[in-house]
This record gives sequence, C-alpha cells and structure tokens, in this order.
Amino acid sequence: MLKEWTALVCQELGIDPATVDRDEVLDLTREVAHGVARPAAPLTAYLLGVAQGAGTAPPDVVERLTALARSWEQATTETLGDK
Repeated sequence: MLKEWTALVCQELGIDPATVDRDEVLDLTREVAHGVARPAAPLTAYLLGVAQGAGTAPPDVVERLTALARSWEQATTETLGDK
C-alpha cells in the first residue's frame, strides 16, 4: 500500500518516484515523532520538502535533522538551563 500511495502522490505532484527515498523520510519522521513530538514529524517532513524545493537544503539535511531530533531533549535542557 505504501509503495502505491507514494507512486500516486508523486504522480500528482509531478515528481519522479525514483528520486524519493521513502525509507529515509520515514526514518526521519519516526525519530522526530519519538524524540521531539508527534506533530513535529509531519511538520519536519513538510519543511524538508520546502527546503528541497527551494534548493536551500544541504546534501546531508536528513542526517542533520535526524541527529537534531535524537539530541532534542539534551539540546533543550542545555538551552533552557542557560536562562
């Protein structure tokens, strides 16, 4: 079902399905949902798409966002501790 849905959405959006790394995006959203908050997962995927479309996303963007989600609790604790 997921393969078919991806193909259908790509068709609607005019995207070549071969250029979409579905598993990478799903792994990223899983990390964000568990490490940050569930609503942050679709928002992150959307922002990733906006950055990709605008050409502003660095090549390692998914790895960087995944690392950010994994360290979210520590990063927010350190940031809030500074105030």
